Amino acid sequence: MKFRKDERGFTLVEVLIVVILVAILAAIAVPKYIQAVRGARASDAKVQINAILNAAKIYEQETGSWPSDLTIMSEGGYLELDNATLRQWTFQLVGDQQIQATSTAEMKGGAGNVVTFNIQEGRWEGYGFPKTAGE
Repeated sequence: MKFRKDERGFTLVEVLIVVILVAILAAIAVPKYIQAVRGARASDAKVQINAILNAAKIYEQETGSWPSDLTIMSEGGYLELDNATLRQWTFQLVGDQQIQATSTAEMKGGAGNVVTFNIQEGRWEGYGFPKTAGE
């Protein structure tokens, strides 16, 4: 097979430039995608933490003290958590400072991921939330 001089095609340099550009775009996009997936998985825990916080505030208004754990609120009728969520996350009150959710093995993102809401500062931390500067 003979090639004519006037045949057009891509040179190796042009192909390499395209490959490098695609790699750069992937290096930017993949971490953003992974963070978005984590945020979506953590959203269920975030919704339940908000419900726990609201129930704890009502409990405190009615009893005069902050609840020590979720069982007290559940037994008192202040809180009802969805069973599907409880299979994927466990929740814990850390005094009146924080509410934590820890993922179980049934959560698609794996076990041991922690979402924390700092009540005093109104700040979310952990799995599914971007790291702040200095961490």
